Parts: sequence; C-alpha cells; structure tokens
Amino acid sequence: MLYDLLKPLIFTLDAERAHRLAIRTLALAQGPAGPPIRDIPRVRPVTIAGLEFPNPVGLAAGLDKDGEAIDGLMGLGFGSVEIGSLTPRPQAGNPRPRLFRLVEDRAVVNRMGFNNDGIDAAVERVKSARRPGVLGINVGANKDSDDRVADYALGVGKVAPHADYVTINVSSPNTPGLRDLQSRPALDELLAASSAARMLADRRVPLFLKVAPDLDRDGMTGVVAAAADAGIDALIVGNTTITRPETLASPLAKEAGGLSGRPLAVLARAKLAEAVEIADGALPVIAVGGIDSADEARARLDAGAAMVQLYSALVFEGPGLVRRILKRL
Repeated sequence: MLYDLLKPLIFTLDAERAHRLAIRTLALAQGPAGPPIRDIPRVRPVTIAGLEFPNPVGLAAGLDKDGEAIDGLMGLGFGSVEIGSLTPRPQAGNPRPRLFRLVEDRAVVNRMGFNNDGIDAAVERVKSARRPGVLGINVGANKDSDDRVADYALGVGKVAPHADYVTINVSSPNTPGLRDLQSRPALDELLAASSAARMLADRRVPLFLKVAPDLDRDGMTGVVAAAADAGIDALIVGNTTITRPETLASPLAKEAGGLSGRPLAVLARAKLAEAVEIADGALPVIAVGGIDSADEARARLDAGAAMVQLYSALVFEGPGLVRRILKRL
C-alpha cells in the first residue's frame, strides 16, 4: 500500500536514479538487527545442486550488481539473491541514459553494460552479509577484455569461496559479442575453464549457466549439451530479449537494449518449456522473465522450472510482491 502511494513520486525520477535510491534504502534497512524475515510466508524449500533454497522465489541478477543490499533484499522474502553481473575490473558501463521504464507495458529496457565496481569490491561486501538465504554471484567479462574466457575463469575463482552458487552470464545483449559465447566450441572452452576455476574454493561450488531467451531451438540444444558435458549444475533461462513484441505501446520501446517485464512472459514461457524438454531431467532449469504474480510463478513451476527468479516486476508491483507470491504459493 505504501509503495502504491509513493510510486507516482518515484516515477518522476529518472529510472536509474530511482534504482540507486532503492538500493540505498534497502542497504539502510539491513540495520544492526538484520532484515525482517520472521513474517515471510513459509513455502516448501527446494533443493538444486545440493543447495536447499528456503523457497522457490529468487531475485535475478541486475538489481543489486555490487552486493550492497544482500540482507535487505533477502528480508523482502526472497529465498535467494543473485548479485552481479561482476567483472574482474570495475567498469562504468554504457553512457546514460541507459535504463527506461515502459510504463504502459509494465516493462523495462536497459543497456547498462555490466556497470559495476569490480569483483574485489563486491567480495568485501559479501563477507559482511548475514545471508539468511542462498547467495548467488553472477560473473561476466569486461567489455574491453582481450581474453573473455580468462575473465570468466578469474571471476569464478575469486567469488567461488564466498558464494553458495556462481552464475556464468553469457546472455547479456549489452556487451558486444558476449552472446557469441553461447555457441560451441567457444562455450565448451568457457565452461571448462570456469569449472576448473571453481575448485579454488574449499568445496565444489555449484555452477549455473545463464542464457538468452533469444536462442533458437538448435542453439538451446547446443547449450544444454555443452552444460551437461561440462558438469554445469543448473541452467537459467533466460535474460532480457532484443526482440520487441508488436503489442508494445510505449514510445520508449524503440530504445536499444534488452527488454524485460510483462511483455517478455510469452517468450520466456516458451523457452522454459523448450529447455525443460531438451534437458529431459539432465539438469534443472530456473525460469526468469515476465514473472509478476503468483499465478505466473506457479505456471512456470508447473511447466518444469525448479524455481523462479524475478526483478523487473518489482518496479511496478513494489517490494511486497515477493510476500504476495509466497502467500499464494
């Protein structure tokens, strides 16, 4: 109710400024007493790659890139929080403006470009987090890197000792050439290097692979095969899309970047079903994209998703969305 009252004021702010305000507020909300987790509705835990997730609703990467508000976000009810994407070296990302609300469509377009403070800074924040849920750390490559495979291996090795799971993100459309790494044999080389790097932790840290919803069936088949061959523990399907449904009403839909939010739901459902069918039980599939209600979350779980992740829906539905979904589930 409070968010509904404040939303018109928040929406007068530039989208990226509002994003920063949300992160700062959640960071402050952590406080010395920790996040308010006692009143989160109880849902049956799910187990993926040997990890027990307190509930099947997770936060997708991108909201808290630098791990500034891990406990505050878990206090909203998320069973897991995925921070990042993090790159080996800090980078500013693409020029502003680069984040746009498509209010008429309940959607977002972003071309952020892996803006982050770098892995080392985030790891220091992770060390001080209480983490009442599962923490995932999402890694990527620097835009100007001469060796992106080496960037991923370095990233995995640095975060593995501090994460419950690590996500290899080759699905962002905002770093030129990054999605090329979804194809074999480049993907095989990347996954082999990343799998070797995770052994730098004192345990076998689960590795997840995040791929784009824009892959065709042959591309998804190759991704699933490469992930299974490399011992990847789960597949996250997917990320933002570079496509634009004809139903979009906002003039901002023409902005370059990845589209997320409600209009992505149809494509994301189809790609989830495709990935689940191709994987045929060989590895769990996590659903992302257009999930903004308990009904949509339930539909993805019924379609074979091991769990769901959301992000853009919080912009329009507010932070109470997580508890509402959990209550219905």
